[in-house]
Amino acid sequence: MTHLRPLVAAGGIALFATFAPAGAKAAECGTDDTITIANMTWLSASVLANVTEQILSEGYGCNAELVPGDTVPTATSMLTKSEPDIAPEMWVSTAQAIWDKAMDKGNVYKAGDIFGDGGVEGWWIPDYVAEEHPEIKSVTDLKENWEVFSEPSSPDAGRLYGCPPGWGCEIITNNLFDALGLEETFELFSPGSGANLKASFARKVTRKEPIVGYYWGPTAVIGRYNLVRLEMPPFEQEKFTCLTDSNCADPQVTGWKKGEVAVAATTDLREKAAPVADFLSKMQVPNDVVNKVLAWGDEQSASPEDTAVYFLKTYEDVWTEWVPEDVATSVKESLS
Repeated sequence: MTHLRPLVAAGGIALFATFAPAGAKAAECGTDDTITIANMTWLSASVLANVTEQILSEGYGCNAELVPGDTVPTATSMLTKSEPDIAPEMWVSTAQAIWDKAMDKGNVYKAGDIFGDGGVEGWWIPDYVAEEHPEIKSVTDLKENWEVFSEPSSPDAGRLYGCPPGWGCEIITNNLFDALGLEETFELFSPGSGANLKASFARKVTRKEPIVGYYWGPTAVIGRYNLVRLEMPPFEQEKFTCLTDSNCADPQVTGWKKGEVAVAATTDLREKAAPVADFLSKMQVPNDVVNKVLAWGDEQSASPEDTAVYFLKTYEDVWTEWVPEDVATSVKESLS
């Protein structure tokens, strides 16, 4: 994982040092090996990584550590190196080809579904654009209505804000852009990062200007900025699998698959740490809770670590169902 960001790793190590319990009991964890957790670069995944780390460290006495990650690099690393041990929010549908190889190899497994209602991806526009332009309802309406989304810097083409580099959705968006023939009237604009993509939506909505771009839910952005998802044709597995492949020879339009968002883990961890595997199998958050937690974090400009603590303090009824009572007690005591 040489292309991952060292700054995030440093933050993860510092966090572990802060939360690591005195006299940790490896026997309760099942292993004294360091358990690595993918700390993805978007808020929900980072919050869930911090929640996982704190429960493992404070509740089970594990040696747990955050490591930097993103969908494709993490899925690839889990496939080829069986590292990291846990990815609490793995968007399977955006890394389908890699995930299928991992399932065939058998060194990675799906411990559960992290979101109660699954994940939603697609291309979105603000509600005021949808109201002003009822002719734009589907992704197939974009090509003929490019003028709505042109920018002063490039008035001869519409602008589609794509998926951040390194994310699995980047490959899908790029292939879908080609499949729709949008290169004839649009430019595919890379936001550079998830933070820049969010800022782009915020800036446009604040100014009541048009924008169309990739986003996903559950997130604070969807609810806070009243985004409307453009319709898509029915989902077809074979076409969608090709869209997830950077070498897809003949991309074709298909609906975005409802997000299978897994708690991914290595089989090695399951075999050596049964208590951890049991916890991971029960780890699931209702979508509306995720939206509320993320909205709080966004409005407070809170860090993923602080947002994780907010979740643990505010939604005890959710996460205490994942762990035995004594583990829950230890985690709650660490928060006081």
